[in-house]
Amino acid sequence: MKNRVQPESPRIFPVLGLPVHLLQNYSGWLVSRAQQQLGCHVVTLNAEMTMQAEDNPRLASVIHQADLVIPDGSGIVLYLMLQGQQMQRCPGIELAESLLKEFGQSSNELGSVFFLGGAPGIAQQAAEIWQNQFPELAIAGTHHGYLTPEDEQALQQTLRDLQPRLILVGLGVPRQEFWIAEHRHLCPQSIWIGVGGSFDIWAGAKQRAPEWLRNNHLEWVYRLYQEPWRWRRMLALPKFAWRTLIYRLTQREPVSSQG
Repeated sequence: MKNRVQPESPRIFPVLGLPVHLLQNYSGWLVSRAQQQLGCHVVTLNAEMTMQAEDNPRLASVIHQADLVIPDGSGIVLYLMLQGQQMQRCPGIELAESLLKEFGQSSNELGSVFFLGGAPGIAQQAAEIWQNQFPELAIAGTHHGYLTPEDEQALQQTLRDLQPRLILVGLGVPRQEFWIAEHRHLCPQSIWIGVGGSFDIWAGAKQRAPEWLRNNHLEWVYRLYQEPWRWRRMLALPKFAWRTLIYRLTQREPVSSQG
């Protein structure tokens, strides 16, 4: 296995009371964890999830207990900038893509990958597309996200048997976060990441926003265009902005150097 430079330890900075881990290279940190066979739960935090956590103590607890919380949403990055923390946005889909490329180029040294979530056939299609791009990528298995009790029991046994090292869970927020927190004990040496609708995009069922929208913090506009029914959920964005202002005026949030 190639020798890699030991990555920096993450600093923690609170965003409305939730921890965000500050790193320049999230992918490198996770690859190092995989090499050391250290398990990890990754949460991709955005404004919508932050607002959900305010009303859902269970979700807030899962986020606090996660090993790595990355700034997925533009709102989180802008909040950090207002607090003097210059960070680049790290979309969960791009982090997952980076890890899949690493796993696909390592001659299977890092281990296998499991795709869980999406409508029937979507995870399988996404996995096949990645397999075609990286023939050495070891796909341990796939499963859709419409789990019956029987499916759930069989899936748990499958994960116990296969012990994939990277498990991508696309069940939507907060279901995927809860599912990972409840089941990560099945594969304690695995990296678990909630990837939302990434499988749909990889499989070609949906399209990601054009780059110019993403670069201007307007990906949510394209998402709303594709899925108008999300408008109620999008109300979390102005709520987050308002809560950020109030929090900024009433709280002082120290940076922790503890990783």
